[in-house]
Parts: sequence; structure tokens; C-alpha cells
Amino acid sequence: MPDIMLTRIDNRLVHGQVGVAWTGTLGCNLIVVADDIAAKDPIQQSLMTATAKSSGCGIRFFTLEKTIAVIHKASANQHIFLVVRNPQSARKLVEGNVPIDKLCIGNMHVGPGKEVVGDAHVYMDEQDKADLRAIKEKGVNIYIQIAPGDRQIPFNE
Repeated sequence: MPDIMLTRIDNRLVHGQVGVAWTGTLGCNLIVVADDIAAKDPIQQSLMTATAKSSGCGIRFFTLEKTIAVIHKASANQHIFLVVRNPQSARKLVEGNVPIDKLCIGNMHVGPGKEVVGDAHVYMDEQDKADLRAIKEKGVNIYIQIAPGDRQIPFNE
């Protein structure tokens, strides 16, 4: 069983807050970015790699399908911080039997048809909420938490 310390939704994926504050709080040594776009974009990867290195973490970029295929091969000494872009990606991983027991919702940008949910940095539409409800039905603890020191706001939509 892979040691997934936390799975986080953040549409910025790995940036300063994720790369420093979260990795330090979790004590992870590997960030896995499960994202079809970032897995194919060397520019995004180089920026995220620099952030990960500054916190002393390794980083891997996998498509969602590859994450589902390889996550169970993780070694016992890999303490994984799994980062996805949106609820749709998280749902795909959960339905692909990636062992996610808690899902932290971070930054989700404003967009057409999206409304604030729980925190000023979190905007969701009906599809986001439906995906999160489906994940919750699988027994995953879902909460909103922007920074490690912030209180956790349970997702109850």
C-alpha cells in the first residue's frame, strides 16, 4: 500500500505554498503531480521541480492513468504528497483504486457558473460538487484547508 500522506486539489498544482508549507508540515519526501496537462509540459514541470527541490522533496509528473497504474508500486520509504488540479481528477484516481483516505481542497479559481464554497479561495460549480460527493461516498474525508495552519472546513455540499 503506498504511503499517500495527503491528496490535495489545487488548480495551481505545485507552487510556493504547496512546495514549502505543505511539504514541511507533512514531512513527505515525494510530490506526485497527477495531471494530464502538466505530465506533458516541460515548462510547468521545470517550475514545479524548482519549488519541490527548494523544500528537499522529489517530484514526479504522471498522467492520471499512469498514476493509477504505478502508485501501488511505490516503495515503503516514499512518503507521498499527491497533488491534482480539480475534483474531476481526484474522482478519477479514487475510482481507479488509488488509496486516498483524505482529500484536502485548496485553491480552486473562480470561473463561469462557479460560486464560493467554504472559503474565499474555493469556487465550485455543480460538476465539482457532484464529483466531490461521489468521492465522499467512497469513504474519503474531504475538507477545505488553504494553508496548513488554517482550520479544516468539512465539505458538506
